[in-house]
This record gives sequence, structure tokens and C-alpha cells, in this order.
Amino acid sequence: MKLTIFLVHLLLIAGLTHAKDTISPNILFILSDDAGYADFGFHGSNEIPTPNLDNLASQGMLFKQAYVSAAVCGPSRAGLLTGKYQQRFGFEENNVPGYMSQNGALGDDMGLPLNEKTIADYLKQQGYRTALFGKWHQGNADRFHPLERGFDEFYGFRGGARSFWPFNKGNPNHRREDFHETGFANYAEPEQYYTDELADQTISFIKRNKQQPWFAYLSLTAPHAPMHASDDDLEHFPKLTGTRKIYAAMMRNMDRNIGRVLKQLDALGLSKNTLVVFTNDNGGPTDHNSANNHPLSGTKANHLEGGIRVPMLMRWPNVTKPNSKFEYPVSLLDLLPTFHAAANGNDIEGIDGVNLTPYITGANQQRPHQRLYWKKENRGAIRDGDWKLLRFPDRPAELYDLSQDQTEVNNVAAKHPELVKDLYKKLFNWELTLDRPAWQLKRIYEGYAMDRMDNYRKHKAN
Repeated sequence: MKLTIFLVHLLLIAGLTHAKDTISPNILFILSDDAGYADFGFHGSNEIPTPNLDNLASQGMLFKQAYVSAAVCGPSRAGLLTGKYQQRFGFEENNVPGYMSQNGALGDDMGLPLNEKTIADYLKQQGYRTALFGKWHQGNADRFHPLERGFDEFYGFRGGARSFWPFNKGNPNHRREDFHETGFANYAEPEQYYTDELADQTISFIKRNKQQPWFAYLSLTAPHAPMHASDDDLEHFPKLTGTRKIYAAMMRNMDRNIGRVLKQLDALGLSKNTLVVFTNDNGGPTDHNSANNHPLSGTKANHLEGGIRVPMLMRWPNVTKPNSKFEYPVSLLDLLPTFHAAANGNDIEGIDGVNLTPYITGANQQRPHQRLYWKKENRGAIRDGDWKLLRFPDRPAELYDLSQDQTEVNNVAAKHPELVKDLYKKLFNWELTLDRPAWQLKRIYEGYAMDRMDNYRKHKAN
């Protein structure tokens, strides 16, 4: 009798263990860099084919109103890595390192604060093997290194951009943060086009860890400058010229390599137990790389929709439905708690993101967020429901009803003065909860940012 009870207990334990393995998916997080909102087939592009991402969209859920927490790369990534508005820990909406004033942290003292836990820290605690492939951009000093921030493996570079072609005598590299790294001081420059290399390394990681839960963060540099593309990819766009042609070729290469990684999941039988998310780190810099953010106004580096709303796809077997859409606003801050919940983690206190699972399954029909916020020194924005207020340092605030005007061409601030006051106050009250910026750009760059926005608007008007 005792033997029978013992065997039953063993079977129960084995069953529970199997169940836990089944419901704890692998997680593949793919982040593109500076892509335009309209430059994907799943968003209606007929100019740049993205068949692999279009297929992913048909297999899962498309988020129609996904937002980053910052309009530029570094702080946006700090937010998604921590699940917090990065201004709460002094990571002002400026990249690191940058053209900083002499007040606050400078150079190698700039980076994601060491007391902030990352998404990799949380998943590692849940038994996941964690890896980052590509761009880090959270500090150049060794203490900020990905291997010190929860990642078991790192294959990439510390800075914000690098050549897509290997560094050699004809293409020299002079900055430490641009070196390709596999670990501390272990430089191994890839020998092929960089996006191809990152896909190869991600595939290798998946193959080596197919018997255990893993988290792979594929942090692509495409289609961020420098504008480099292969002749083969360029040949597919004979009707395009200049930067737009190179950009399109980079996008084609990126989609092809994402397809290679997704096909490897199929080949290994892992697709049925892998949560896949694709998104972008900020709006496309239309004036720099010829990205297209239509129908959204604005560009990277400002708080118009084109600077902060990004494409986002999620394929989560048995959770998301094929070819489905999520209508309400979400934030990339939500990725950390969603991934953590998928990994059987408990709710995390003190973060700003929310677990999207009950919302995307329909168990909760409400908005995940009533309000979302953005701040860059004197500039700021708040979205409350479908109302959006933009605050500027050199002109009156602007108000838009995004349910009627996602292009932000009909400023209705004069028609709703009380609403403007209310949203202004809510934005200020949120700012009172933030830490002082640990660093700031030289003030002249705020002037450049306003000029850039105005030049964009003049160009669109013409």
C-alpha cells in the first residue's frame, strides 16, 4: 500500500513538472531599430515586402496602438528592460553616451542603474537561459555589461550603432563600444553582414538550449544608420533611389533573417511552445533613413505619434488567436510583466507595465492603460483615453483626439481649455514622482529637436 501511494506521488510530481514545462514557453523577443511604421506588409506597405513578418502577423496578434516609453533608442530600451518609465530612475530621454552638459553623469558613468532589475534578471530567476544578440546601448562600462545584467550569453556590441560590414583595414573601428563582443574583452569581429550574423548566433543559441526554457533577445540594428546593404538586396528595388533604396534593402534582409530564425523554431518543433514578439524601438527617423511613418505625424525624437507609436506582433500558441488585432493602447513597458507571467512568475511590484495576458485573451475587456506618459526635459506628452496633450517649451500645448485624428493635424486645444488644464496637471503630477535626470543633453539640442519637428511639419504641408 505504501509503495502504491509513493508511486502515485511520483506520477503526480512528474505530471505537475510536465505541465509546468508545457505552460512555460520559450520567449523570442525581436526588436528592430528605427523602422518606419508604414514599412511593413502587415501595415499595408506595397513597396517593401516583409513576407516573414506578415506571416507572423497572420499567425498571431497585431497591436494597433503599441507605444514605446521614449522616442529614441537608449531610454526606450531602458524602459522595456525594466518595465518602468525610465525617468523614474533618472534615465532621461537621452542616449548614452551623448553630447551631454557638464552637469550629471558623463561618459562611462552613464548607463542603466545597477539597482534596476532587468527582464533577463527576472527570467533567469524563473529558470530560463537568457541571451542578448546585437545592440545593448545601456552603458559602455564593464559594470553595465549585459553579462552583469542578467544575461547568460551576449553576442553584440555596447553602443548605439555600428557598421553592418566587418571592421578591417578598409573599414576601421576606433571606439571600444563598437567592437563586437562575446564577453568581457573577448573581441570576435563577425565576417559577414551583421544582420546575417545576429540571426546565425540566435539560431545557434536556440539549438543549444532546446531542452530547457530560454529567453532570446534579438536586438537588431537594422534599419538604423549607417545605411549599408548588400548588392543582392539592393537589386530587388530598381524603382527606388538614394537612401530609400538602401533602407528598403536593409528591411528586406532583416525580414529574411527573422524568417530564418522562425523557421528554425519550426524545424526543432519549438514553435508550439515559444512566445514570439516583434516590435521596434521608436518611430522611424524619416528625415535620416527615409523611413515612412504614414499615417502618423512626426519622427523619431519627438512625441508626435510617428515618434512613439510602433509596430508590434505577438504569436503565443494557445493564448493569441491567428490573424487577430488588439485595439487598445499598450506599452513596451508591458513586455516584462507579460513575459514574467508567462514564465510562471508572480506579479512584480513597483513597475509601470502590466501583464497583457488577461487583455489579449479577452478575460479583461478594459484598457490595459488609462494613461501613458512621455517626457524629454521641458517637452512632454500624456495620453488619457483617446485624448493626447503635447507640451512644448516654446509654444502653447497642443491637444488631439486620437480616436478621430491619429495623424495629429487638427489641434483642438482652443476648443477644450478645461481639458487642456486637466491634462497639463495630470502630466505634472506624474512628473512629481520622477527622479532628477542623471544626465542631460546640452540645451542647444532641445532647440534642434524643435526645429526638426517644425521642418517635418513644413515638409508634410508642402
